[in-house]
Amino acid sequence: MSHTLHHESILTNEAAEFINEWNNSSRYVKAHTSGTTGTPKDILLLKDDMRASARATIKFFGINSGSTIMLPLSPDYIAGKMQIVRAIEAGCKLITERPSSHPFQSLEIDNCDLIPIVPSQIEGLLKSPIANKTRNIIIGGAPLSPLQEHTMSRSGIRAFATYGMTETCSHVALRLIGYNTYRSLPGFIFSIDSRGCLVIDSSTLSCGRLTTNDMVKLISTGEFEWLGRYDNVINSGGIKIHPEKIERILQSILPTGVTAYVTSRKSQQWGEEAVIVTDNCALTSELLQRLRPLLPQHHTPHDIIHVTKIQHTTSGKIIRQRFP
Repeated sequence: MSHTLHHESILTNEAAEFINEWNNSSRYVKAHTSGTTGTPKDILLLKDDMRASARATIKFFGINSGSTIMLPLSPDYIAGKMQIVRAIEAGCKLITERPSSHPFQSLEIDNCDLIPIVPSQIEGLLKSPIANKTRNIIIGGAPLSPLQEHTMSRSGIRAFATYGMTETCSHVALRLIGYNTYRSLPGFIFSIDSRGCLVIDSSTLSCGRLTTNDMVKLISTGEFEWLGRYDNVINSGGIKIHPEKIERILQSILPTGVTAYVTSRKSQQWGEEAVIVTDNCALTSELLQRLRPLLPQHHTPHDIIHVTKIQHTTSGKIIRQRFP
């Protein structure tokens, strides 16, 4: 591999600044966690780990020095940094653009081998002139709604949802859109701990083993179905309810543009009970009746709580509030 960016690459100032950081004498790069469970924090990543992660993605997608890859995300976060490192490791052409909801609207290219996006960019990207010339899309940063899944499935473009975290230098597994399970990238093996949470073993990263707070259904050492965060689980009268599973069904019946999530509320009868939180005052208990036949027994939320504003992390993930 070349380990040098292709001379025809197009870089934003932010991308150029990261490349300068990448080329300095330090063994580390500063990155930010996404703040899934709270305030984002700074973290130092070994450049050798980032190289190893980049090589796994390069191998999976068959990227080489003749490839073109694109970046419409900020290099402030790991997804942006890693796309740049992939280009450097492969010696391929990299085209970057400042983040927007409608990326690469005025660009003409022959082909693009890989582009990472967040869910809010799906609609805009599919309307761009590069859409039908893009071979692979990876989507991360936040869960996809059922509508976004359907839109991507119908696009004809090979697209994947990513599973990973800043600590693993981006994704360790990919889920082909339209399917339920994530499959490992080269160099990663999966197991579960006593809680049912995913354990990642890596033969290439310095961490060796990483225990997550993500509850999964383990299919094999290289495949799993994601269920939800361990710290989000609602224990209602001994029944363990995964809010994320309810939310996937909820999203399919919510009016377009309405935001809502599922969390817990204290219950004298059950200890905890599931409730829906929304900042849309038009949602009524009629929604609960529509949900009931779509969910397993005893999983239907008990109430709808209206709040003035739903809080988000800086990376756009909902901050879940629990209610007394």
